[in-house]
Amino acid sequence: MSLSTRLAALLALVLCAVAIPAPVGHVVHEARDHLPRGWAPVRRAEPDMVLPFRVGLVQPNLESIEEYIMDVSHPDSPNYGKHWSPAKVASTFRPTKESVDTVHGWFTESGIAPERVKSSTGGSWMKVNVTIEEAERLLDTEYYVYQFGEDGSRTHVACHEKYHLPDHVSKHVEIVSPTLHFDTTPNGPAGSWQKLGGRDSPSTESSHAIGQPGFGISFPKTKGTVQSIFDQLENCDEQIVPNCLRALYDFEYYPLVPEKNSLAIIEYTPQAYVASDLDLFFSNFSPSQVGERPVLYSIDGGYVQTDYGGFDYNGESNLDLQYAMSLVGSRQSVQLYQAGDLYEGASFGNLLDALDASYCTFDGGDDPDFDATYPDPYGGYEGNEDCGTVSPAYIMSTSYGYTEADLTPAYEQRQCAEYAKLGLMGITVLFSSGDNGVSGNGGVCLDADGQEDYDGNVFAPGFPVDCPYVTAVGATQVNPNATVFEPESACEQVIYSGGGFSNVFPMPSYQASAVEHYLTNYPPAYPSGTYNVSGSRAYPDIAANGANYIVAVQGEFYLVYGTSCASPVSAAILSAINDARIAIGKSPIGFINPTIYTPLFMEAFNDITTGSNPGCGTEGFYAQPGWDPVTGVGTPNFAKLLGLWLALP
Repeated sequence: MSLSTRLAALLALVLCAVAIPAPVGHVVHEARDHLPRGWAPVRRAEPDMVLPFRVGLVQPNLESIEEYIMDVSHPDSPNYGKHWSPAKVASTFRPTKESVDTVHGWFTESGIAPERVKSSTGGSWMKVNVTIEEAERLLDTEYYVYQFGEDGSRTHVACHEKYHLPDHVSKHVEIVSPTLHFDTTPNGPAGSWQKLGGRDSPSTESSHAIGQPGFGISFPKTKGTVQSIFDQLENCDEQIVPNCLRALYDFEYYPLVPEKNSLAIIEYTPQAYVASDLDLFFSNFSPSQVGERPVLYSIDGGYVQTDYGGFDYNGESNLDLQYAMSLVGSRQSVQLYQAGDLYEGASFGNLLDALDASYCTFDGGDDPDFDATYPDPYGGYEGNEDCGTVSPAYIMSTSYGYTEADLTPAYEQRQCAEYAKLGLMGITVLFSSGDNGVSGNGGVCLDADGQEDYDGNVFAPGFPVDCPYVTAVGATQVNPNATVFEPESACEQVIYSGGGFSNVFPMPSYQASAVEHYLTNYPPAYPSGTYNVSGSRAYPDIAANGANYIVAVQGEFYLVYGTSCASPVSAAILSAINDARIAIGKSPIGFINPTIYTPLFMEAFNDITTGSNPGCGTEGFYAQPGWDPVTGVGTPNFAKLLGLWLALP
């Protein structure tokens, strides 16, 4: 054991023995049971170090957000489809004057000059730069420098175990940063990215850039290149191409009002599509689209970088765009939300800043624990952070994610509420459910204390797929030697469909009956504590094929696997339903979960009843009749779903 490791271990033991009592009138506002894997404290933070201190204010009416969203999203509601305007969303959840005054008063009473305290444009955050000494006094905690691994190349400043707020202030605060939250470590050891063309890959130390190769629970996997490609339905068990998906899901549609409809694919730099690869793919599978490109919406300096290439940098974006664009066809444009520059990168928070000005922390803001800061301190994009600069498309698909245990519940809950707001505005948000079955990023599981442990046997759910206000998309496969006209099974080639039960979010009412049916009729035979059975959000919600996709990358065709395939395919299908509804003067489908869990709509999905999603030393869950935590309610039958959705108000 190295000296630095021994010192870190000793300091960790000392910290465990030290308890910071809450002062009179103060309460613990947020606590952390354990450190994320790989991190250890190495020293106290210097008292004069300056922190970009931010306080997220309580948003009123969040306790009613499920009621609000069910009112506009459940097919039995008289207000179905009557989505809210952005102004109504902002005013409903804007912090009260009492909250602003209380927190501002707390700062000034604690010796912070009033002119130092700033409020965000949307009113949801307050900001003040403070020293470590001031932060420790404000929060009655201690800040330490934490180190990842043994080489000391990556450090982070955070407080120890918990922090306190005055009782009267705590009632007005959702989250304070930087406090307990840690940057999430990408898959593999820090600094392990391969060299390309003699240069290190970008942002090797920045986990803000969730587009880093291998990051997250749902990055596409490949078996490598193929020499011959097939475009016949009889070969769909070996290679998936657009015609296979059309046959599987009865999907044929001619857009009627493409100028009124919108579909967006979300990518994070350094992930980038290659224009020549789009044309190679289109020339084989959709010749009329050769030369077509997605409509780029740059967020925080996002652009289609060409410095780094190959499957690790082009596979995700090429996959998403080749299939989304070919399935919707040449009449319907596809938007590309490219977030982050090549150096600082971007996070989900940066994206949400751009979609909703009320979410921004400060003048376009950031949460320095997780989100990239702009202007880029490393010399990339020099503009201000984007704040409310992008009008959200009706359908948005994302193929990136975290392990839930990497983040704190407060951070996840605040972000999940933002997805609910998008749902209120009529936006459908899809996330791929992950490729590791019941395990988290890189196959990590949890121990009995909820700490990440590769040898653990407790299932590790993902985020944001566990948020009740997104639609989580799992993966299926055409079974070997089967045809597209036979039932699919859960994907068991190269990847396993992510699914399970959240440890953070309670079960939403819309899925209670379907999940109860599964647990009652097909109870998984695992010891208590293997997964959360205390009435928690279950996922995925739906599924689509995720095995053997043909994807053009750098002039070659690769065989690709992942729930990354399933999400953009589902987005294209749902976008066509939006087009049909808009064409007859109806609203887009918006947040679909309350609708698809109704018995009528569940019958319009192809039920998947075979396969499982192994992980954590188990077989995971099994696909069963009805909803299951492997493939959700099943794969879409477009013709049936179109008829049902057209019949709704």
